[in-house]
Amino acid sequence: MTHPLDPLSSDEFSAVAAVLRREHQVEATPASGSGLGWRFASIELVEPSKEELRRFEDSGDAPARRATAICLDRSANATYKGVVSLSADRVESFDHVPGVQANFTVDEFVECDQLLRKHPEVIAALAKRGITDLDNVFMDTWTFGAAVAPAEFRDRRLGWSDTWRKDAPGANPYAHLVSGLHCVVDLNTMEVLRVEDDGGVETPDVMGEYVPKHVPERIRAASTREPLKPLLITQPEGPSFTIDGNLLQWQNWSLRIGFNYREGMTLHTVRYRDGDRERSVAHRMSFAEMIVPYRDSSVDHYRRTAFDIGEWGLGFMTTSLELGCDCLGEIRYLDAVMHDSAGEPYTITNAICIHEEDGAVLWKHVDHDAGAEVRRIRRLTISFHVTVANYEYLVYWRLYQDGNIECEVRATGIMVTTPLAAGAPNPNGTLVDERTYAPFHQHFLVARLDMDVDGADNTVFMSESYAEPMGPDNPYGLSLVTRNVPLRTESEGMQDVNFDTQRAWKVVNTNVTNGLGTHPAYKLVPGGAIPAMFDPASPVLKRANVIGHTLWVTPNSADERWPAGEFVNQSTEDTGLGQWTKANRSVENTDVVLWYVFGLHHITRPEDWPVMPVDVVSFWLKPFGFFDRNPSLDVPATVSDACHGQS
Repeated sequence: MTHPLDPLSSDEFSAVAAVLRREHQVEATPASGSGLGWRFASIELVEPSKEELRRFEDSGDAPARRATAICLDRSANATYKGVVSLSADRVESFDHVPGVQANFTVDEFVECDQLLRKHPEVIAALAKRGITDLDNVFMDTWTFGAAVAPAEFRDRRLGWSDTWRKDAPGANPYAHLVSGLHCVVDLNTMEVLRVEDDGGVETPDVMGEYVPKHVPERIRAASTREPLKPLLITQPEGPSFTIDGNLLQWQNWSLRIGFNYREGMTLHTVRYRDGDRERSVAHRMSFAEMIVPYRDSSVDHYRRTAFDIGEWGLGFMTTSLELGCDCLGEIRYLDAVMHDSAGEPYTITNAICIHEEDGAVLWKHVDHDAGAEVRRIRRLTISFHVTVANYEYLVYWRLYQDGNIECEVRATGIMVTTPLAAGAPNPNGTLVDERTYAPFHQHFLVARLDMDVDGADNTVFMSESYAEPMGPDNPYGLSLVTRNVPLRTESEGMQDVNFDTQRAWKVVNTNVTNGLGTHPAYKLVPGGAIPAMFDPASPVLKRANVIGHTLWVTPNSADERWPAGEFVNQSTEDTGLGQWTKANRSVENTDVVLWYVFGLHHITRPEDWPVMPVDVVSFWLKPFGFFDRNPSLDVPATVSDACHGQS
């Protein structure tokens, strides 16, 4: 039986496309075909409301299955938003959304590469640089922020391209930027509007390879690293979790796993069984936006400001975990179904990994008489990986036996680099190879946390620590106190990190008391918070007000999902949090959403080249008075034969 939160199936994707084709003539034209047809930029499930879910859980009354489709009429450069009832096999609405651009599609990315490598001006520009083997050339198309798009083309659907050269088939495609060569492309007509070529600089001798067979012998021969002995992780009796469809259960935890084109993996109805009670922690957790501005105004980088979630979509860029040793242990996978721009479904095999990990010591005490009592951490990890052109983002949500939730993101992949003229400065980047620098940049991630701590009506409190001044009541200066301030309005909910006071935020249910007479809460413990460092007039900040604060708190609204707006492709102004919060609505004792901004302030290093070791950021959600005592007292001790030592 399909659960209301289950992602759309292959048949449902096909049905959405068929209904729109039948009722509104949304007919996709292949890239090789004639004429400008339509593209299905995105199709996703319309998730049921909390009330609809409660009714389903109480009575089995399933809400109608519905989907939203963003459709692009290429001939008119017009974006339409349609809602399709799968249950009733009909279109409920189909509306033109003026003045916006739909998200980019993978098909457009591929088609741009094919277009540009055949264009005579591009071929001529490469030949001037001595590059004639087009099989070893790669065209990487990026989106435009409208503020930096050519004024004469702003009424078109635009992309701009980088050109890269690799040394051999299978070598690193991002090893050699063809500096100074960029193209402006109309993605509807697949027409090259402009070839920009400032001549570039003389190509330096760069070693940008990381695959062993392409790394020069002189470098491989210099290795002194001893091989590792095998590390085997086995669970001969199988894992301790169960997965039934998309329902995951483990060690008192239960949740449902979702997936869509924009956010990738989503977590729903996160609950903890406390004795005989199923207690709600969060209704929905996901990443809602990722903003990556490059902090370099040079000709190769001034346009490089990616909204990887809104402009492209993490779901579309999710990679199969069967391609590498991404997880260790007894693993269970979930596939994900996506669609192409013709509305045809395809499957990403092993898109989501679920496995248990040992996490060292959970709690321990050594008593003088009774000896040691030790429990080890077993944590459940739910992960997916995305490839965003040159970068990889590895996303891990971890559940712990003591009620903690950790969200960790690892960034790896290949940095964008730029050749330098001899003696030229590189103030906005780090020299990583001969006459080659990697520009500084930032990765802002926005987690959307729809928390339901023991119910939907919650209040967020800012929690800080202070040292009291010395005086008669504090003669030794030891007194440390906390201050907990309720955030009652959206303006108060705009918060910045403050490590001087160890600022954190508690999501509290003030309508409930625990066994100690206080209110249950979950505490957002910040990590990886970075400042925007933008002038208020900057086009980036105007498009994404969200990066101006570490935390935003808003009342939950089904229409408010995207912090920089629903349509960020070629946007000039923020249509998300910056607009919604002007109403300064109440966020006290209501259904709240927390928008947490964290990420990587990437001051590039030589050690990040030619492939970047993972950079790790994370934040935690920790129970604070949610339990009356340590909830992991009942974790059994590890059997002694699982611990090995040398005899």
